[in-house]
Amino acid sequence: MFARHISIHLKSNMLSDYTRAFEKDVLPLLRKQNGFLDEITFAGPGGVDVTAISLWDSKNEADGYNTNAYPQVLKTLARFIEGTPQVHTYDVVTSTLQKHEVLAAV
Repeated sequence: MFARHISIHLKSNMLSDYTRAFEKDVLPLLRKQNGFLDEITFAGPGGVDVTAISLWDSKNEADGYNTNAYPQVLKTLARFIEGTPQVHTYDVVTSTLQKHEVLAAV
């Protein structure tokens, strides 16, 4: 498993707008990406510093997202962001995230 950690500084009073845009425009795009597993976003006190962590099956799939879809995500969220988001990547050492298979009754 692989993780992308993004630190974002939002413009003042933009957290709720950012959250709505993320849920409406970014999450559907993420869910279509090969290897995407999960996303968790944190907001610090005051709602201007945001940390987003996405989890991926592999580094190659995260890199594919970074190259092909992330530029579109940045354009979508640009009106809420101040400065340039900082991206860091990591190999996941441990996680409690589990894939659940839904078994259809035959």
